[in-house]
Amino acid sequence: MEITSMNNEKPSNFFTNGLLWFKSLPEKLFAKIVGIAKQFKKIGKDDPRRVIHSLKVGLALTLVSLFYYFQPLYNSFGVSAMWAIMTVVVVFEFSVGATLGKGLNRGMATLLAGALGVGAHYLASATGKVVEPILLGLFVFLQAFASTFIRFFPHVKARYDYGMLIFILTFCLVSISGFRVDEIIDMAHKRLSTILLGASVCVIVSIFVCPVWAGEDLHKLVAQNMEKLGKFLEGFGDEIFKSSEVEESKDAKKSLVDYKSVLNSKNTEETLANFARWEPGHGQFKYRHPWKQYLKIGGLIRQCACRIDALNGYINSEIKAPEEIKGMIKETSKKMSIECGKALKELSQAVRKMNLPISADQHVTNAKNSAKNLNSLLKSGINWEEINLLEVIPVAAIASILTDIVICVEEIGQGVNELASLANFKRSKNKEIINTKVVVEKIESNNNIEGATTQGSRKVHACSSQHDDHHVVITINEQNMKL
Repeated sequence: MEITSMNNEKPSNFFTNGLLWFKSLPEKLFAKIVGIAKQFKKIGKDDPRRVIHSLKVGLALTLVSLFYYFQPLYNSFGVSAMWAIMTVVVVFEFSVGATLGKGLNRGMATLLAGALGVGAHYLASATGKVVEPILLGLFVFLQAFASTFIRFFPHVKARYDYGMLIFILTFCLVSISGFRVDEIIDMAHKRLSTILLGASVCVIVSIFVCPVWAGEDLHKLVAQNMEKLGKFLEGFGDEIFKSSEVEESKDAKKSLVDYKSVLNSKNTEETLANFARWEPGHGQFKYRHPWKQYLKIGGLIRQCACRIDALNGYINSEIKAPEEIKGMIKETSKKMSIECGKALKELSQAVRKMNLPISADQHVTNAKNSAKNLNSLLKSGINWEEINLLEVIPVAAIASILTDIVICVEEIGQGVNELASLANFKRSKNKEIINTKVVVEKIESNNNIEGATTQGSRKVHACSSQHDDHHVVITINEQNMKL
């Protein structure tokens, strides 16, 4: 009886669960659709250019599809028109540089491989029907071996890897197809024409319809990375020696972890630089813009980020050094960190606006002077015999890392100055006051008499020797000044 009741309960539970699942299916389906819609909205909101890129791909595919839709065009190209559609699908990329690079790779590889394939076909066909397939197989083997090996070259891998793949594919298709097709020249001509037409449509749409320039993205990325490090260093001085009871805001926490994205930016920078080399001159980025210099600056920025990452480890750790020693180096360390942060932010703005980084040099000089003062304090201002060295090690490590960061910031500044020279950055209009001439004038009041005590003010006039329109007046009140 018990066995029978258990068997009856199993089908009942199965049908009940199935009915409940079926009833909840519309609700689950609606929730899934809402989730996908939210994801669509988030992706589009993060970068609206993604929506525009999707529209551009649809436009390009529609244009090349006309080869099939209109009978006159179809009569000219026939089934080979499908190669134009395939070209758009595989060539159209997010940025102009990536699209142009892929398009040129595909066009040149198709042209070269097609010519070699036709030559291999005619050379093999001249040997007779028996030797022809053997010779074609040998040609395919040799070109596949050579092309695949060449792909391992770093320079070829970076810029022409896609072209080498298309070369292998096209050579095989043309040479092998020629063994069964008599009109090989006509077939190669149609395929090459449709591929070039498809690549041309991709390039034209990519450049003239809301273009996305890889070089501009690289330019902004390098400037943004410098700004992230600058924000961290400006906030570090207040964080490292503050009391553990003080609560920090969410914005402060975010600014202290933004630098971590810089550590993983190498691949993105190299990819953008590779694409930028394919792009024509546009806007402020002229022909042969020094894109390699951005990679050099990016490498220096990552070196600085590595030291900042080590410095960040001391924020959440409790430093048990004597308060006297912490107080002794607090202001100097804080000044070093803040001056380095200001220098990086100034360099970031200079790169972003393509201006000469004039004011950043002064912040680097201030940071170097603070580093010298900190070194002197550690050498002469502390009696090392009377303290526990284990407690002072974190403080010494912070001082050492900050000194290394000052050196890194100086090297980044040199890299930006070199970039400014190569790219012909312009002088910022609001920073052209140099060789300042100071004139002190004294304004007397109340019929001043020699030897009497008066009240007055001192005006300091600063004017540029090159630009007289920049005129700054600083008034300093003086009391009880003897004439």
